Amino acid sequence: MRLYILFSFLLLAVICSCRVDASQVKFGPLCSGNSSNRKRGCDAKYGCGNYGASRDGGKRKHEGLDIVCADGATVYAPFDVKLNGKAAPYTKNNAINNGINLSGEGLCFKLFYVKPDSYSGTLKKGQKIGTLLPMQKVYPGITSHVHVQMCDKSDPTKYF
Repeated sequence: MRLYILFSFLLLAVICSCRVDASQVKFGPLCSGNSSNRKRGCDAKYGCGNYGASRDGGKRKHEGLDIVCADGATVYAPFDVKLNGKAAPYTKNNAINNGINLSGEGLCFKLFYVKPDSYSGTLKKGQKIGTLLPMQKVYPGITSHVHVQMCDKSDPTKYF
């Protein structure tokens, strides 16, 4: 019986030590040409890229964080991730209505405006997820970007 209790405590200790503290997670580079994950500022016509920025004249809030990325640039895994299917940002189809659901490091998040090479499987940090879609076709003059949105719609800024 004592051996069973000792084994149970050891197993619990191993499980607890393997848990990831998501508050310590930082995204690695998301996009070729932007190794520092520079955030999108404000565009006169399209608003700002920060979490909570006003949209549609104040009718709604921006539910993600925009990271600068050129149209056609390679989008990378920010850390080891699992690909969990398609994530479409719009109900109406257009040239940039694509994205992917991902999980890793204790986080669940979406990347919008990306054409993934695959919607399932796993990737290691720095491996190619896909390609940024042509934002300029839909929003001429906007600073092209990857939109990062947490699955629970909380603020992703602390991870950058």
